[in-house]
Amino acid sequence: MKILYAIQGTGNGHISRAMDVGPAFEKHGEVDYLVSGAQVEINLSKELTYRSPGMSFYFGKKGGINFGKTFMKNSSIRFYKEIKDFPIEKYDLIINDFEPITAWAARRKGMKCIGLSHQGALLSEKCPKPDSNDIVGKMILKRYAPVTQNYGFHFDAFDENIYTPVVRKCIREVKPTDKGHYTVYLPAYADEKIIKVLSQVKDVKWQVFSKHSSQAYAQENVSITPINNDAFINSITSSTGVLCGAGFETPSEAMFLGKKLMVIPMEGQYEQHCNAAALKAMGVPVLKKLKKKKAHKIEEWVQTDHQFQIEYPDETEEIVNSIIEKEMTA
Repeated sequence: MKILYAIQGTGNGHISRAMDVGPAFEKHGEVDYLVSGAQVEINLSKELTYRSPGMSFYFGKKGGINFGKTFMKNSSIRFYKEIKDFPIEKYDLIINDFEPITAWAARRKGMKCIGLSHQGALLSEKCPKPDSNDIVGKMILKRYAPVTQNYGFHFDAFDENIYTPVVRKCIREVKPTDKGHYTVYLPAYADEKIIKVLSQVKDVKWQVFSKHSSQAYAQENVSITPINNDAFINSITSSTGVLCGAGFETPSEAMFLGKKLMVIPMEGQYEQHCNAAALKAMGVPVLKKLKKKKAHKIEEWVQTDHQFQIEYPDETEEIVNSIIEKEMTA
């Protein structure tokens, strides 16, 4: 069987999940990998058959998306040509992790395309939602990478065909420790802004992983490190707590490791506000925005002992086997 596994490359979470999901599909056939997107800093550790800039959102430095850069960097002409030219007919099974080129190529040819993503879970009415009615955000979730059947991952199995997170083996197999520092990943904020706020919380060692710096440096009690997968794993597994955006993979890993967790959802990112609503319902503190005047909220969180530990089971192979059985016999 010829399988196409198409992965979104905006952010690192999709690639992180694919490291475990991909090998499970390889047990069922020959897998070609496609990654589209320009905002990923970690490698899949697989030979890519296809690589594209895709249609990427670019992180800003003020807590949200840089819409100007996003508009300038994306070419609709190139995107439509890639959809038209993609050899989608070569594949017996198309697995799509919120990747638009192959999703639209499959739709154009009337082919079945199976969604396997966190975003797919958010389409369920049974998943927690933010109070605000973000019509544009909902439309993007539905239309960005349309599929014929959705399977999703979320912090809990809120609905049928929704599974708990895939925790990477490199996280699952490590023995967590506590060396007293806090790991920080807030890619939508400038380093200067992060330092200005976190330096107000004294007697805490902040290890910040930055999308905006090409070299490591330290200022007061805040260290800045360019994104590096191994260094991040070492930091998060030996941390006291994690302060991050309201993405999916990093909060999932923090809770699996039993770390204290606080999240700050990106502005204008409906997906992250859905995640924040789910995490808040679970008891995770949510900060609306990173501001100097809110530093006391972070300090209060640091002073608490409120840790989470969720034993997310390792079900990746069972999930893949189930999808293969359902979709290839349908």
